Amino acid sequence: MAVFEVAEAADGLEAVQKAKELNPELILLDIALPRLNGIEVAEQVQSFAPTTKVLFCSQDSSPDLVREALTLGFGYIHKLEAGIDLLPALSAVLNGRRFVSSNLKPNQAIAVRAPRHEILFCSDDTAILDGLTRFIAAALKSGNAGIVWATELHRENLLQRLRQHGVDDAAIRQGTYIAADVSEPPDAARIVASINALKEAAAKTGNTRPRVAVCGERAGLLWVEGRTDLAIRLEQSLNQLPKSHEIDILCTYPSPAAQHQQDDDAVRAVCAEHSAVSFR
Repeated sequence: MAVFEVAEAADGLEAVQKAKELNPELILLDIALPRLNGIEVAEQVQSFAPTTKVLFCSQDSSPDLVREALTLGFGYIHKLEAGIDLLPALSAVLNGRRFVSSNLKPNQAIAVRAPRHEILFCSDDTAILDGLTRFIAAALKSGNAGIVWATELHRENLLQRLRQHGVDDAAIRQGTYIAADVSEPPDAARIVASINALKEAAAKTGNTRPRVAVCGERAGLLWVEGRTDLAIRLEQSLNQLPKSHEIDILCTYPSPAAQHQQDDDAVRAVCAEHSAVSFR
């Protein structure tokens, strides 16, 4: 039987603060919250915790609202059906599957969750490893897949950290985790082939609609070397992938301050290619 550690929030602002403190795997979120509504909470959480899954629960069955909510979350429970749907919805969302209360489905055109392409500015190597570990561990522990492009030292340390976060070597044996060399020349066909292989491997473990966590250091290293144009072209290529693949992307960049990077235009340019910007 699954065991959940549960925290509660009285309003939207407290929900955002709790999410920052606890980095939850899943948030059950009412839309009619005081101070910040559920949609606003989900938008903020997405900016700093892109792998946290959101399951909405509301008495509102408006088609437009359901569609908007599902661009930010994995599921939507109608409160009239909560007694029946809550446990199945939690199970589905934790395993990376969409859930919508059955009384909504005949009348709703269900939207695909908006892809996430986050940039994480890191103060040092520890912050880079922490960001990559959390991103990949959340994907693997929920039955999804992950691929990372990192330096040799970071790949070795990352594997140890994933084990410490409760990810066992089964992910490697099952083919749902790939650690690649950051110095590999970026090749679109090879990246797509890797994503497809990861999705197939995740599907074999029982995930009917797996997502792939795609992350790495390549663009950040190009940017630090002053090759901002190459970094941006790489980010733009990554932005094309979610149009045909269900993926989430995390790009780790050394902190501008740590690298004495004072070119504000370069910072703004790389940030503009991402859906969320955060610092660690």
